[in-house]
Amino acid sequence: DLKGKKVMVEYTDPNPFKEFHIGHLMSNAIGESIARVFEYQGAKVIRACWQGDVGRHVAKALAGYTVPMFEQEFVEYEKFGAPLQKKAHLLGQMYAYGDMNDRPKEEGGIREMIDYLNKAIYSGNLNDQQKYVYDNGRKWSLDHFEEIYKVLGTKFDYYFFEGKEGREGQPLVKEALKKGIFETGEGGAIVYKGEKKGLHTRVFINSQGLPTYEAKELGLNKAKFEKEPNIETSIIITANEQSDYFKVVLAAMAEVLPEIARRTKHLAHGMLRMTTGKMSSRKGNVITGEGLIAQVKELVMEKIKEPASAQSSGEARREMSDVEKETLAEIVAIGAIKYSILRQAIGGDIIFDFEKSISFEGDSGPYLQYSYVRAKSVLAKAKSLKVQPWDGKKVELWETTVLEKLLVRFPEVVERAGNEYQPHYITTYLTELAGVFNSWYAGGKIVDAEDPASPYKIALTEAFAITMKNGLWLLGIKVPERM
Repeated sequence: DLKGKKVMVEYTDPNPFKEFHIGHLMSNAIGESIARVFEYQGAKVIRACWQGDVGRHVAKALAGYTVPMFEQEFVEYEKFGAPLQKKAHLLGQMYAYGDMNDRPKEEGGIREMIDYLNKAIYSGNLNDQQKYVYDNGRKWSLDHFEEIYKVLGTKFDYYFFEGKEGREGQPLVKEALKKGIFETGEGGAIVYKGEKKGLHTRVFINSQGLPTYEAKELGLNKAKFEKEPNIETSIIITANEQSDYFKVVLAAMAEVLPEIARRTKHLAHGMLRMTTGKMSSRKGNVITGEGLIAQVKELVMEKIKEPASAQSSGEARREMSDVEKETLAEIVAIGAIKYSILRQAIGGDIIFDFEKSISFEGDSGPYLQYSYVRAKSVLAKAKSLKVQPWDGKKVELWETTVLEKLLVRFPEVVERAGNEYQPHYITTYLTELAGVFNSWYAGGKIVDAEDPASPYKIALTEAFAITMKNGLWLLGIKVPERM
């Protein structure tokens, strides 16, 4: 029972100076849904985001500033302003340049520069120009992430940073070294020998004396429990490529911070892949998170332009304004993406099919949204015809249908989704519920002043609309008023 208990969910975790990629979209959709499921069950949910504002990736982006074209653009954007998306894209290009040239000097690379910048960023020894790039770049990234969170419907309670909370890991490792939990390895690096727990060795402080992600993770988790004591469960959501990393980190944490480790759970998800094939940064066909949203939104806009078979939740049919179309396209696009991510068990890879994702029939987010709007239009019609509400008495000659049987199952489905950390149970349930409702809707008139069962049918339609809206909310999907 989670009622009144504190649960912290850490998810999304994009890194400043890098673009928001589709893996962050996956983590966001899963994390937001799990947070909402726990809230629905009465838990006090705390949303957290962990962001790498120091580290080698930042050094690579700063190294990219040495390219005259990037430097010129950066200065222009800062001086004269530019949309945050444009600024974030430039930072992504700067990072890609540094990443591509992370080779020793004798191989034509700039590794030595990146090593130097990495140390300087961590120690705060940047010169004025480097500090100018770092400060502005960090702000651009974080402000742009906020734009994306707003579109996705997420508000975080805490932002943790590698440059702040991450630093707290270094003294923890050094203290644990004295106790024999860690060992000194090659070149003076401090390592955790995971073999003693059937795992593998990982470096926590590198030979340059800098903490790695592993050490920073210890600092982060200590900070979480300092900010919010009495957390019942702390959940971390990442891609499953980090599963082995987390096994070692949690094993080390069990020795360094045993109580925190006991309350910490890592939840791993698969990759989001396109039906068009594998993506590769070398080929330049990487789709960013906002790029995917924009592409799906464009497809939805095309659909909206098609001749109206529109449903609306009450008002007389009229042409939508451009602003309404834009808002609807965004709600439907986000719904389509989130549904595609949450329709199967967390852990497996997801193949994203653009056409299927925006279909208004069957297994898709827009289908559920459309079913809700259809129910609302029935209720609006009942209101306009002033059909008397159902008095709660048994309706003569009425056999209980599959619809009622399904509706009463909603609480147990949500409970199972929470217990097993699997929102797909809700997605499957809502898809089945929408199918049953639409068949029932097609089977006869709901609003009929001559039919004594009509008030009951209207009440049943309302129960469906409420359940669908609540269920979609649990998936982080908004319901439009018109479609």
